[in-house]
Amino acid sequence: MNLGGPIVTAGGLVFIGASNDRRFRAFDSKTGKELWVTKLDYSAISVPMTYRGKNGKQYVAVVATGGSGITDPNPANSESLVVFALP
Repeated sequence: MNLGGPIVTAGGLVFIGASNDRRFRAFDSKTGKELWVTKLDYSAISVPMTYRGKNGKQYVAVVATGGSGITDPNPANSESLVVFALP
C-alpha cells in the first residue's frame, strides 16, 4: 500500500516514506537500488520535503503520524517532524 508520494533531489536521490511499515527510504533514481533506510516512530504517510539550511547543508524532512486506524495502531495525535541532513 502506498499512502504518499516521493521527492527526488537534484542529485538523483528518491526519498519515500509512504508505506505502513514505519520506514523512510532513499533510492538511487537511476538504478532503483535502496541506498538507505531508517525506522521511524510512526508511519510517514506524507510527501517528504527538502531544503537548504543557513549552514549550506541540504536537509530532507518528513511528517510521520500515527492513529490513522488503517495503517498505524498508534493513538491519534501522535506525530513528529523528522529531519535528516544529507552528506
